[in-house]
Formats: sequence, C-alpha cells, structure tokens
Amino acid sequence: MNAQETLQGACRDCGAWYAEAPPARCADCGSPRLVQHAELGALSIAHIDCDAFYASIEKRDDPSLADKPVIVGGGRRGVVAACCYVSRLYGVRSAMPMFKALEACPDAVVIRPEMAKYQAVGRQIRAMMQEITPLVEPISIDEAFLDLSGTSGLHGAPPAVSLVRLVRRIEDELGLTASVGLSYNKFLAKIASDLDKPRGFAVIGEGEALDFLADKPVAIIWGVGKALQSRLAGDGILRIKDLRRYDEEELVLRYGAIGRRLSAFAMGHDERSVNPDAPPKSISAETTFEADIGALEPLLAKVWPLCETVSRRLKRSALAGGSVTLKLKTRDFRTLTRTQRLSAPTQLAEVIYQTGRHLLEPELDGRQFRLIGIGVGELAPGDEADPPDLLDPERDRRARVEATIDSVRDKLGDQAIRRGRGWETGAKPGRRR
Repeated sequence: MNAQETLQGACRDCGAWYAEAPPARCADCGSPRLVQHAELGALSIAHIDCDAFYASIEKRDDPSLADKPVIVGGGRRGVVAACCYVSRLYGVRSAMPMFKALEACPDAVVIRPEMAKYQAVGRQIRAMMQEITPLVEPISIDEAFLDLSGTSGLHGAPPAVSLVRLVRRIEDELGLTASVGLSYNKFLAKIASDLDKPRGFAVIGEGEALDFLADKPVAIIWGVGKALQSRLAGDGILRIKDLRRYDEEELVLRYGAIGRRLSAFAMGHDERSVNPDAPPKSISAETTFEADIGALEPLLAKVWPLCETVSRRLKRSALAGGSVTLKLKTRDFRTLTRTQRLSAPTQLAEVIYQTGRHLLEPELDGRQFRLIGIGVGELAPGDEADPPDLLDPERDRRARVEATIDSVRDKLGDQAIRRGRGWETGAKPGRRR
C-alpha cells in the first residue's frame, strides 16, 4: 500500500468524508478544498482561531470596507489591536504602534475598538463550539482549544468533519472565517492553526511531529520569550532539534522549571488536557496616554481607574490576586514590568493601587512613559481574598468602603460615584475628561 492510499480526507465545503485516498475534487460538491492526512480520522485535539477577528467584524458590518485596509485601534499614540489581511500586505501587524502602522499604510481605515460588539460575537462562536463538544477551553475572545475525543458516534462523523461543519457554520451564520489546527495535543494544534491562515485547516500527526518540529525556532514553544530565547541562543540552542541534545534534568538545571516544558515539547509531547473550567492566569488593564508622562501624581491619576477596573473584574469572577504587576512603556517603546507578591490574595482596588505605587516610584528617574498598566496574577478563589490582618486594622474599613461604592455603581452605573484620586490632576468634580 503506497502513501497516497493511506490518506483520509474531508471536504472543507460540504463536509464529505473519505475513509480512503480522497479524489482531487470532492465527489459530492466538486470542491477542490479538501484536507487530507494519514491520521485525519484519529486526531481529536483542535485549536480554532478566528481570522483577523475585530477587523473582520467591522468589514462584515460595513461592506464598503471589504477591499480596503482596515486597522482597529486607538489614536496615533495607541497601538494596533487588530488589522485585516489587506493591511498586513503593507507590513501592519497587531501591537504595532499606530503611527508606524499609518506610515506603512497611510490609506488605512482606522476604527476604534468596540469591545462589547466583539464580545457578543465571541459568545455566539463559543456557543457553537459547545454544541459539538463540552470540552472547550477559551484562550481569548476569538480562539479556543477543543477536545472532540469520543464525539464520532454522537455526530456520525470523525472530529475533522465536525470541525469542518463548525467553521462553515461560523462563516454562513456570522459572516466570519476561522482557521483550524488539528493534532494529538494542544501544543501542536495551536501551531497547526497558524500554518494555513486565513480559512485554513492544517493537520500535524504524531507520525510526522518530530520531523516537523526539528528545524522550527525555539520561540515556537509557548513561554519562550525574548529573554529565554537569548539565553538559549547563548548556549547554542536556536532550533527545536538543538534542545534534543539535552535530557530533561539538564534543561531544568540550566533554565529552571520551564526546562520540563522545553524537553517535552521538543519531543512533541504535551500532557495538558483541554480544560473548559481553566481560570484566567491574570487580570489586567492598561491605558495609553495622549502625551508622555514622567511625574508621579499624573501617573497615579491614570493608574487608579485601572486598579478599580481590575478589582471589579476580580470580584465579578470570584477571584483574588496573589501578586501585582506594573507595566510601563517608555517613549521609545521599551516595555518594563515589575511584580510584587502579596502577603495574602486581594480583590481590593486600594491594595492593588498601593502596591502599584510602590512598584512605580523607583522607576521615576526622568524617563517619560506613554503607557501604564496594572494587573494581578497568581489567582486564587475569591473567598480567600483579604483576610483580617492584625498589622493592618484599616483593611476591613477599606473593604467596606469599596463594597459600598460597588453597590452604588451596580445600581447607578460606573460613573455614579468616584473617589477623590479618580480625578485627573487639574480636573474638577462635575467635569468629565
């Protein structure tokens, strides 16, 4: 039996299944859009990622934008939140400073983000995913992992066909496209979903994983950022195959706990399950300034509303933060992060603010900043938040004050009541800025 005869296939337009080598065109609908792979019928871990999600929604809602470069983001001092594939041809990328994006693509249509609209569409897509499997682990508003193990009997088709039907439904009912990565674990499914965008469907099977990964850069491994990349490069480790020269113990001794992941992923192993109840790893908020700021009080006036936002999200999610992280972006776009662990998990904006202030003050050495952010990590259940502290007898009073403010805002809206430090420097109560 030759390799071609071992292939299985599925039509990406009508969902027809081919248990043996598929034809060049679908026998049912004539489409040439077939996905084929020797392990197609056996793989069940998927990563689905919507294509240029924010920008695609804007183009869907305004057909006049169909062929135009579209950027979703803030003003000239902001960054690109999303961009369509037309704008990407000009070199525009997500997270690029807006002024650089407009230099690259001066004719782009810039649209302010409308998060409520995007979140509503994200919920619709999530509901569609949950109709084919209960094992859906959201990663962001427009992407998720799915485990379709054992669903063939329920849907009368292999997982690959169920995924084809899902992305076609997203396209037909919501006017959006999505790309699918299918594999035997989460690590490889995520990689696969980026291989064939947009409207992609890529497969990485167990039989090819080692060869596929060998020449890929180590940056493809989740958690390998620039700092670790630099350390690995200094040790002559540039590609996945270079990691295979070392056993797990050696990698752990050299790079710490992440060495276990480096060792496993380099061999195509990933034991993480798709967890529909996985909590977020952090909660944060940030803002970009209209003009650079370098002084303490104006920066604190910006960070306080962010602390309140993070606090509200913690309370609504029944979570508490065990550490606080401050993020700053300098005038020349260097990003700084500083983190402090708390003595006990918190939900209080005041605790987040005071910790953020402690982290901010040492950074004020004359540099000007264009962005500030605050967040919490090491998340814990909300019922562990803010226990009594004999060294801080005022904590209970602050908690009661915040609870009262939250109650008023729940009834009358977020702007119904504001604390004094919530006013910008030089602003007066009664005037909105």
